[in-house]
Amino acid sequence: MKKSKIKNSIAIIITVVTCWNLNSQSITTKKFNSSELLTERYIKIYVPPSYEIDSTKLYPVTLVLDAEYLFDVFVGNAILFAAKDKAPEQIIIGINQNRYNERYEDCSYSKENSYPTQEGEAFYRFIRGELIDYVEENYRTSQFKTIVGNTLTANFINYFLIEDFPGFNAFISINPYLAIDMPTMLQHKIPSIKDENIYYYLSNGKYNSEKYRNSISATNELLATTNNGKFKYQYETFDTSTKTASIGQSISGALAFIFEMYSSISKEEFENNIQNLSPADAIAYLENKYVEIEYLFGSNLKIRERDIFAIESIILDKENGDYLKSFGEMINRLYNDSPIGDYYIGRYYETGGKFKQALKYYKNGYMKLPEGDPNADGYYKNIERVLSKRDGTYIEPNKQ
Repeated sequence: MKKSKIKNSIAIIITVVTCWNLNSQSITTKKFNSSELLTERYIKIYVPPSYEIDSTKLYPVTLVLDAEYLFDVFVGNAILFAAKDKAPEQIIIGINQNRYNERYEDCSYSKENSYPTQEGEAFYRFIRGELIDYVEENYRTSQFKTIVGNTLTANFINYFLIEDFPGFNAFISINPYLAIDMPTMLQHKIPSIKDENIYYYLSNGKYNSEKYRNSISATNELLATTNNGKFKYQYETFDTSTKTASIGQSISGALAFIFEMYSSISKEEFENNIQNLSPADAIAYLENKYVEIEYLFGSNLKIRERDIFAIESIILDKENGDYLKSFGEMINRLYNDSPIGDYYIGRYYETGGKFKQALKYYKNGYMKLPEGDPNADGYYKNIERVLSKRDGTYIEPNKQ
């Protein structure tokens, strides 16, 4: 497929048609005059409410095809995942394709070679050369982009993956009606993926016709056996569901999969990636996780307190507490008003027999506790213990 050329000047006429709120979230329908399609298209745009509050924040973008059916379902799930801190807030763009059955020309392909027809090529260029450019020029976007399709449009999204430079970072393919050569095209593409991770979600179910069900299943067998760490893949089947219900199930499953890294550390992530690390590597893993979150999603998050505590056992149990100081310093950088960082630094010095320094940090931490804090008495025992050690009057509890 020919690589799309980005035009220097694009005739865009955007007219606000309707605007309403979905759970107090702004969704606008606009009319987009495309020079590639030689016609007008209606698009939907969802912008999170925080967009107007924080002028420095960047947002990942999701493009939803078949917007009449998929857009509201995706927006609803995206709002829920963001509210639960399981995914970043997103700018979501939907393309209406069903007023005059445009989807059939938009996503048409040749049966001879499985590549888009002339009409399909034009729709491809409309997305990559016009619509994405418009969004990036007019909104604060991060580099992470997702595209979503269902049945016929789910096949079409693959053309953005098999290109030399994929146009999206994540692909949500719901019950795709795959062109005959598409599984092989995907299989050949995956080994060449490098630099950036590609996330690919594929769904299927008994509700699909035998032809499409078998095609999707065969594609899964090919994709599941590919060996490239940059290709992140998940396949789900909903055999007890219906085709309509599977749309919402697929979207929620895909969001959980694609944005797993954004979420706080789960039990599975700890067991698979962290629990056998050294203290230094555990701290580095945590810091790198949040650097990657900011790089991909534009979300300048502080390391969550629960993620700090997730690696606490490694810091305390390994290498005689040598990394307690680094751990405490990291906490102080992030949560300077909390006594926790000073506690770990104080513990580091106490373990090393440096009681003067230990007292300094324990006192610093104690002073950060608000008046009447129920933990104050327990925290002050650290100070009393170090004083008795310094004066030579300390008795180990099991020796009393």
